[in-house]
Amino acid sequence: MLRWIPRLIIGLLVLPIAAGLLLALLPAFGYLPVLGGEQVTMQHWRELLQAPGIWRSIGVSYFSGLVTTLVSLAVVFCFLAGFSDSRFDRWIRRLISPLLSVPHAAAAFGLAFLITPAGLIARWISPVLSGWQRPPDLMIGQDAFGLSLMAGLIVKEIPFLLLMAFAALPQLNPGPSVMLARSLGYRPRLAWFKVVAPRLYPLLRLPVYAVLAYASSTVDVAMILGPNLPPTLSVQVVDWFNDPDLGMRFLASAGAIAQLLVTLALLASWWLLEQATAAVFSLWVARGGRYRGEWLIRLFGSGAMALAVAVAATALLALALNSVAGMWRFPAAWPEDVSLDNWLRAAPSLSGPIITTVLMACVATVIATLLTLAALEREQRLGTRPAWALWLLYLPLLVPQIAFLSGITVVSVYFSAAPAWWLVMLGHLLFVLPYVFLTLSEAYRRLDPRWSHVAHALGASANAVFWRVRLPLLLAPILTALALGLAISISQYLPTQLLGAGRISTVTTEAVALSSGGD
Repeated sequence: MLRWIPRLIIGLLVLPIAAGLLLALLPAFGYLPVLGGEQVTMQHWRELLQAPGIWRSIGVSYFSGLVTTLVSLAVVFCFLAGFSDSRFDRWIRRLISPLLSVPHAAAAFGLAFLITPAGLIARWISPVLSGWQRPPDLMIGQDAFGLSLMAGLIVKEIPFLLLMAFAALPQLNPGPSVMLARSLGYRPRLAWFKVVAPRLYPLLRLPVYAVLAYASSTVDVAMILGPNLPPTLSVQVVDWFNDPDLGMRFLASAGAIAQLLVTLALLASWWLLEQATAAVFSLWVARGGRYRGEWLIRLFGSGAMALAVAVAATALLALALNSVAGMWRFPAAWPEDVSLDNWLRAAPSLSGPIITTVLMACVATVIATLLTLAALEREQRLGTRPAWALWLLYLPLLVPQIAFLSGITVVSVYFSAAPAWWLVMLGHLLFVLPYVFLTLSEAYRRLDPRWSHVAHALGASANAVFWRVRLPLLLAPILTALALGLAISISQYLPTQLLGAGRISTVTTEAVALSSGGD
């Protein structure tokens, strides 16, 4: 039975994306007979290019992805160069999983409560340092250039890239290489950059591409922290899909394909940047500098990483405070009173979404974990690891969600199908599965094979070894993968909104809807 698991995973990952892209492409060129589109036309593309603010939306989406990835990757590399195997490194390793498990929308809400004119930062510096007696008239949060959006994404993507780097580093065994470079007179941080970074980046290329794709096409974070007039391209496309006029589906499909093209252009730009960086890096290594820049790497790595962790922690504090705050006049640093009134008022309306969220997250995460364990066990027994498997695994993370989910909604329009709970759950599974697999795979593959050899020598079957040896030894990584899978499912906004047609509510969709209401 295990031999069917890889095919099932491939089907789950590839078929919905391929079908969704195809079914988004046809309406983009005017062909959707159920809505009266029976001829191929470029009219909807002309409408898209003439839409108010569309070029600014495209620009903000593009640069959000580029800047987020550049800064996040620079922070991760400088931190690893400056603090590998240090006390700071061990402290950050303990914080990575909790930070990564915070949903993007929750982190975005927390950051909004932190940086807005009436947020915690403004309160803590007022009026003594700022002189403000009332919230300043400053455009902080949802600014036109997307700076708040980039900040929120950077805070969330640093833990992801760092986790991927921690998983990849044992394959490189960087210690001896760094020691050899140091014996040639290189300072420790420069030694790491010159001998470890060139080998580490190829192992991080797919995670970096996933960050590029997500940051350029995110919807929920952009709704909370991104600009409004005009919004990012992905948010604009969702608005067109939610328009009561079904004729707007043609324009929305064109916008979804445009988002795919923007992401592809961003990936192509990043590839060109890789080539230029490789050439400059080769010259830098050949020059043989051993000292210059050492202090800058250490300062940036420690400062930026500490700032990211502090911002994430303070944002969660701001989120928690606002949920229980009573009267809280500006510029008071803390609420005048704390109560559970907000929770009690919201409980009746949120009980349904909470139950739906928990059930959907549990089902999607359990299925993803079972499929992952089965696939890894088959890989262990056969002793093979297909090279193309990793690309397929990253496929849902590399293709913008809006590009293929919009095509799947076209199917529901065509068949007049009512939104179904199971369809939304499968949409969540599509994104939970890659994260669960990435979390479990390295721990599974690095498990000491001698335990299995001893069990086999004592007469245990392959199934007995799996149940009685491997699973108990992997309990901690499995629990981590389950926690991360639950967090990923809970944070899914766009699959719930589009596949559920707005009729299936979760905590995330309700929170984002409230945030976009302007209250």
